[in-house]
Amino acid sequence: MGAPDATGRPAPPSKGSKRGSTALRFVVVVGIMSFFADFTYEGSRSIVGQYMGLLGAGALAISMVSGFGTLLGYGLRLLSGPGADRTGKYWPITIAGYALQMTVVPLLALAGSWEIAAVLIVAERVGKAIRNPPRDAMLSHAAEEIGYGWAFGLHEALDQFGATFGPLFVALMLLVFHHDYKWAFALLAVPAGIELAVLAVARLSYPNPSDLSHASAKITTTDTMPRVFWIYFGAAALVGAGFADFPLIAYHFERSRIVSTDLVPVFYAVAMAVGGAGSLVFGRLFDRFGMRLLVPLTLLSAVYAPLVFLGGFWAGLAGVVFWGIGTGVQESIIPAAVARMVSKDRRASAFGIFTGGYGVAWFAGSTVIGVLFGISLPAVVAFAVVSEVAALPFFISATRRARAQLEAS
Repeated sequence: MGAPDATGRPAPPSKGSKRGSTALRFVVVVGIMSFFADFTYEGSRSIVGQYMGLLGAGALAISMVSGFGTLLGYGLRLLSGPGADRTGKYWPITIAGYALQMTVVPLLALAGSWEIAAVLIVAERVGKAIRNPPRDAMLSHAAEEIGYGWAFGLHEALDQFGATFGPLFVALMLLVFHHDYKWAFALLAVPAGIELAVLAVARLSYPNPSDLSHASAKITTTDTMPRVFWIYFGAAALVGAGFADFPLIAYHFERSRIVSTDLVPVFYAVAMAVGGAGSLVFGRLFDRFGMRLLVPLTLLSAVYAPLVFLGGFWAGLAGVVFWGIGTGVQESIIPAAVARMVSKDRRASAFGIFTGGYGVAWFAGSTVIGVLFGISLPAVVAFAVVSEVAALPFFISATRRARAQLEAS
C-alpha cells in the first residue's frame, strides 16, 4: 500500500515492497516497545493511588499529584516536540524519555514516604512527555509507506494490549504477595528491562527511520502549521474535554455500589482491550475512508457518558466498552492524520503541539467534570456529550480543507 493522502485515503500501491516490509517491521518493533512500556507504567498507575494512601497521603494530595503529573505529561510535549525537530536528535530524546520512565516505576518500591512517591510518579509522566513526540515522528516515516491509519492503529493496539495486561499482572502480584505493594512495583522492573532491551535493538536496527519514507508531505513546507491543523486541533481538544478520566468513573462505580472493588480493575482492562482491538480495525478503515470516519466514531464514543454515569452494572460495562473505543480513536486515528498535514521536519513539533494542547484540554475538561460531579450526574453527562458533539463540525471542516489543499498542491 502506498502513502494515503491528507484525508487518509491510500495512494496507489508503492513499488518499494521491500521498503514497505521494513517499514512494517519498524512499526511492530516500536509497538513491542510500547507494549512493555504500557505494561510497566499502566500497571503501576493502577495502584499508585492506593499506595500513596498507605504511605500517608490524603485524597487532596493524591488528586493534586495525579493531576499535576497528567498536566506535565502532556504540557511538556510542547517543548520536546519542537526540540526534536530543532536538533534532529529524535532517537536520543526518545531514549532519554523511555529510560527515565522505565527507571522510576520500579523505584516506587523503595519510596519511604508519599512525598518521594509523588516525585517518582510525576517523573514517570515527564518521561512519557519527553519520548512521545519524537517517537511518533519516527513512526510517521514508516506510516508513509504502509498507511497512516494502519501504522498508528497497529502501534496503538500493541500499546493498549500492554495497558491491559499490566494492571492484571499487578493485581495477580498483589494476590500472590498478600497485598504487598512494594513487591508489585519491584517486579515491574522485569517488563521495564525488556522494554529497554527492545529499545536498544530498535535503535541499532533502524538508526535513520526517515529512510523508511518514500516522499515528503506536500501540504506545507513552511515553518508554521497550516490552518487545517488548527481546525483539527480544535476538534480533538473538544473531544478530549468531554472525556472523563477513568479514576472518576471507577470512583462513581464504587460509591454507587454499581461495581464491586475487585471488578473495577477488570472493567479497566476491558476498556484497554477494546481500545487495542479497535485501533487495529479503525486504523484500516481510516486508510480507506479518511478523516470523515471520525464523525461516526466520535458519536459512538460519546455514548459512554450516559451509560457509565446514569446506568447500572451492565450499562456501566457497555459504557466502559464505548469509553475504550474512544481512547483507541484518540490515541491512534486522530494523531494519524496529523502527519500528513505538515512537512517531515515539522512532525515532532506538530505531535508535541497537538498532544500537548489536547492534554491541557483534557485536564480542563476533567476539572469541569469533577466540579459538575458534585452537583449533578445528568450535568456531567450533558457536558460530556455536548463537548463531543461540538467537535463534529470541526472534523468535517478539517476533512474538506485537507482535501482542497491536496487538490491544489
